[in-house]
Parts: sequence; structure tokens; C-alpha cells
Amino acid sequence: MTFWLSFVLWGLFALLLAEVVRDGYHVLCHRVPGLTKLHNWHHLAYRRDLSLVSVELYQKAQLYHDILESALLVVVLTVVAVVSGVPGLWLGVVYALGFLLGGARLYLFKTVETDFNHLPGPLTAPPAPWWVNRAYHWRHHFDNPNAYYSGVFTLVDRVLGTALSLKGKTVAITGASGALGQALITELLARRARVVAFTTSDNLELPGVKVIPWRLGEEESLRAHLAPCDILITNHGVNVHSDRTPAAIHRSYEVNTFSTLRLIDLFLSTIEGPMAPATKEIWVNTSEAEVSPALSPLYELSKRSLGELITLKRLASRCTLRKLILGPFKSALNPQGVMSAAQVARGFLFWAERDCRDIVVTINPLTYFLFPLKELSTGLYYRLFTRA
Repeated sequence: MTFWLSFVLWGLFALLLAEVVRDGYHVLCHRVPGLTKLHNWHHLAYRRDLSLVSVELYQKAQLYHDILESALLVVVLTVVAVVSGVPGLWLGVVYALGFLLGGARLYLFKTVETDFNHLPGPLTAPPAPWWVNRAYHWRHHFDNPNAYYSGVFTLVDRVLGTALSLKGKTVAITGASGALGQALITELLARRARVVAFTTSDNLELPGVKVIPWRLGEEESLRAHLAPCDILITNHGVNVHSDRTPAAIHRSYEVNTFSTLRLIDLFLSTIEGPMAPATKEIWVNTSEAEVSPALSPLYELSKRSLGELITLKRLASRCTLRKLILGPFKSALNPQGVMSAAQVARGFLFWAERDCRDIVVTINPLTYFLFPLKELSTGLYYRLFTRA
């Protein structure tokens, strides 16, 4: 029994190792000129809708990419199995041989069999977080070929920070005049993104940034500006501190909850085209107030309501929805903040590039434990007791 358990566990490790080696080779294919020349046949074989350009190109892609990659995989895993002397690792060799024989069969018999990630047609779901689906792999072909290298699961991209590329993306951000908005714009421009800044402040000027003025309740006027954007970051907010008057209640919910929801729904309505789910994203600053006190009850209540509704919307969203769970940083809303806005901006972009969907940046260690539990349990509850 011990032998077979060990065999199975080592076998699973071998499968994982095979995919890591494959993805590592894929990275080299985009960074070593000689390998790039061979690998490019794979990219040339597909149109933007993932249909084949020609059978001839597909055959060359099989020979110069798939067969070569599988052969290398067999060699590496065989060496590992022989040197280690662990029987279970031979499962990895068998796994790699399956790809080699499959590629050889397609090439020798001039057969066309497209794998799942290259099936042609519209994308029906956004990129998956842990496993590579069609939308995720589409981004490698047509969004940024120097990112999204993973083939089955996204581990290598998460480690390298290539699970989300911001280069060339058009990013719309609200609250652009605030401390975090300014810091985010700086970091996004450094990553060669194009930024569209939405602001309710007058006379805001940002070098290299398109600034769009707007007013609460007039979100519909932003439709034409949102349509070409790839990412919407909702970052505006208000903190009435200890005020609990009816006006303060209305203002807190109108700014922190309802205005954000209107913008999200407006952005979702602009997701058009068969490939749009692959590139469109929404990032929502819901705050650490979702799970811990902020010493401002109305801020907590309005942000918590927003967070709950985003969890609900995630169940059937046509694009990726990220939550930004940010701790206390120094700003006009929180002069006592202990982190800098620049630290926070760098922190959550670091994790966004690793495709984290819930990004926690705080000095409070409890939040890193409490928020995932809250999000998991709430999401399960909503899934069980709501329907599309």
C-alpha cells in the first residue's frame, strides 16, 4: 500500500513537473532567437478567431514546435526518472510520450485535430484563474505573445508575473485626483499602459493622460469613453467619518456603492465582439472595510455592500472582476493612514500581474486570513441561493 501511494504521489508530481518544463521551454521560445524562429510557426498557423490559416502552416507548427517540444520533454523527464530512481516519475515520461506520438501522428498522416485551447469561434468566458482556458491562451496569441506562457495551469505565469500584461492596455480609472489614483497612474504608465482618468475635480491636468470630467449620477455620459477601454478601475470614494445624518448616509452609499455599480454595469454593457471577454476587466476598490473596522461606520457599511454585490456579480460576469482589498494608506480620506499610496499601488499591481482575483494589500495580518474565508463562504451561499 505504501509503495502504490508513493507511486501515485510521485506520478502526480511528474505530471506537474512535465507542465512546468513545457512552460519553461515556451518562455525560452520567446526569448532565445533560434527557438523563436521555430516557435513562430505555431503563432503563424492561427487567425484571430483561432481558425487555421492553412493546413500547410499547421503541419509546420506540428513539426517545428509540437514535436520538438514533446521530444525535449521526453528527454528531460527520462533523465530525471533515471537519475532519481523513483518509479513514479516514469508516469511523467509516459505522459510526455503521449504528446510526442500524438504530434508525430498528426504530422505524418497530415491530420488536423485542434486541441481545446485552439478551438475556433467566439470566446464565451473570461480567462480562468488557475487553469488555462481558450480565453487565457488567446491572450498569448493576440494580446501579448511575451506573456501568458502557461499551457495547462497558470503556475509559471504567476511566478514570472506574466499572467496579466498591462502593456498597451487602455485603463480607465476613477478617483484620478486622489492619492491612490495618482500613484496608480504613475505605475500604469511605467508599465506602458494607456490611461484614461475620470475625475470629478475641476482643472485636473495629468501629463500623458487623457482626463475626462464627470459628475455623480451622470455615468451614462462616459459610455463612449469606456467602450474602447480594456480595464476599468473604480477607485473613487468618500468617507464621512463620524457623521450619521440622513445626508451622510445617502452620500456614502451614492458615492461608494451605487455610483460604482452604475459604472460597472455600464462597462459590462460595452463588452461586445467575439473576443472581448479575453481582454476586458474590472478592478473594484472595496477596501479592507469588507472584513474589519475602519472606525467610520458609514464607510464600512457602504463599502461592505459594494463588496457583497461584486461577489454576487462574479457568478455570471462576462469579464474578469478583481477586488482590491486595501488597508489604511495616507490620503485625503484617511490622513492617519500608515501606508503610502505608492506602496499600495505597486503592491496590488504586482499581484494583478500574477492574476490574483482578490488582492489584499494591508499591514493587518488578520485580513489575509479572514477575507478569503468570507469571500469563499459568501460566494458559495450566493451560488446556492441565487440564479441567473
